[in-house]
Amino acid sequence: MADLTPSRRTRGILCILLAALCFSAMSACVRLAGDDLPTIQKAFFRNFVALLAALALIRRKGVSWKPARKSLPALLGRSVFGTAGLILNFYAIDHLALADANMLNKLSPFFAILFSVWLLREKPDAVQIGAVAVAFLGSLCIMKPGFQDTPFLPALAGFFGGMGAGIAYTFVRKLGTMGEDSHRIVLFFSAFSCAVCLPGMLFSHAPMSLRQLGFLMLAGLCGCIAQFAVTRAYLYAPAKELSVYDYTQVIFATLWGFLLFGQVPDALSVLGYLLVCGAGVGMFLYHKYKDKAPQPTK
Repeated sequence: MADLTPSRRTRGILCILLAALCFSAMSACVRLAGDDLPTIQKAFFRNFVALLAALALIRRKGVSWKPARKSLPALLGRSVFGTAGLILNFYAIDHLALADANMLNKLSPFFAILFSVWLLREKPDAVQIGAVAVAFLGSLCIMKPGFQDTPFLPALAGFFGGMGAGIAYTFVRKLGTMGEDSHRIVLFFSAFSCAVCLPGMLFSHAPMSLRQLGFLMLAGLCGCIAQFAVTRAYLYAPAKELSVYDYTQVIFATLWGFLLFGQVPDALSVLGYLLVCGAGVGMFLYHKYKDKAPQPTK
């Protein structure tokens, strides 16, 4: 009887598609909560829900919450850059079209390539460097620096948010090679983010209606599911095999933006989407071809 168990790569793809859907829904909920709430307050609630879920899952599965000492530097790196990326991304979501903010966040795989040189000792080749350059050009089309009436600061925040996410996911991949448990990775990140956001939230706390609280809790739930899914995905397979599927988040975000907020991307933004997504698809096809090519004999 044939083995119908999905491969690790297939499971990674399914996880990244689920994460893309949930991350886009999280972005929509953050926007629906209203731009009168401080970004740091939104970030806290998003991570607080994830923290509760991680604690519950760890207790249920009987996994120790205490990480190995060797994992601490990578866990700290994942948490620092992930938290910074999250806060910057939420700021961009509040001030940009939903699809633009999500697209800038999708620069993370390209930053993951760059920072893999430092963290994983993986050297990019000419095609990968070219893909990074095309993606950067696409990000400029979305950011529109120097254009009148363009919210450049939020776009810049979205750009650096994508950078933070890219570095964070590189640390996740490193933790996967070290055998670190995915539940502990999410727990450590969520606890760190809550601890960082709590003082700022208390200092700038804004009263919330039940509707706003509901959307923030829903954003936290969607973000929690997405966080577990993306963590599992990068433990199942490397970024080069998954990145192309991650761009479905922009499709989901564009649909949410149109249906909920009546947002229609302008021509320059669409060109930016095509350049960034095209670079991602091209890189995926390149790696697929490279994997199938016969290896030279030594």
